[in-house]
Amino acid sequence: MEEKLLTISQAAEYLGVSLNTLRRWDESRKLVAIKKDGGTHRYYREKDLEIFSSDLMKFASGWMQDGVEFPGTFYCATSSIFNARLTKMEYVLMQKPGFEKLYSLIVLIAGEIGDNSFAHNLGKWPDTAGIFFGYDMEKRIIVLADRGLGILVTLRRALPDLPSHVKAVEVAFTEFISGRAPEKRGNGLKLVREVVTDQLIDLFYTSGDAEVRMQGTDKTFRVTRGQRIVRGCLAKIEF
Repeated sequence: MEEKLLTISQAAEYLGVSLNTLRRWDESRKLVAIKKDGGTHRYYREKDLEIFSSDLMKFASGWMQDGVEFPGTFYCATSSIFNARLTKMEYVLMQKPGFEKLYSLIVLIAGEIGDNSFAHNLGKWPDTAGIFFGYDMEKRIIVLADRGLGILVTLRRALPDLPSHVKAVEVAFTEFISGRAPEKRGNGLKLVREVVTDQLIDLFYTSGDAEVRMQGTDKTFRVTRGQRIVRGCLAKIEF
């Protein structure tokens, strides 16, 4: 059976990006189009689009760093949209055998991280408001990201002497800071750290050049300096 091809307009709708973005991605070899019989029209294999959109970390990072148009499938412009999609994810997790005890904690962690982005950037988004929220239940990953102010700028409102991204992220995960906006589900990133420490859940979190990796059998909390500076915040939850 002949493989299904989508036009560039259909592919743009599928991914939630503009035609110009797809043309740039083709030229940079990020997502290569097919040109039939030496023509100039671009076509895309549906399977290639599925694979591309399932690479959630790559997709989220590209949006954060390059400012490409947001993929509508994963875009939560407001906290109410985010919470609606979170409820949908919770329902999906509830249907998976073996997740009877873990699903509520996974939803809790994702909810805290997403709400953190909205609470800290409310009325102060540098450009694009809202967050990236995607999940792949087959790969057992959840990715959240924002193009917000980041942890350091946010905490310097209450602690102006914070010296670095690393110290700011450490404080965010370990201390309660008075004067910050109320956190809807509990104690924000501190609660995230506590849950991840005790459960079969892995976490990667970065803001600025600070990185948190709580993975595998060693769930010791530590913040290290990464190789690049990330605007806003990016998190990957694995379970």
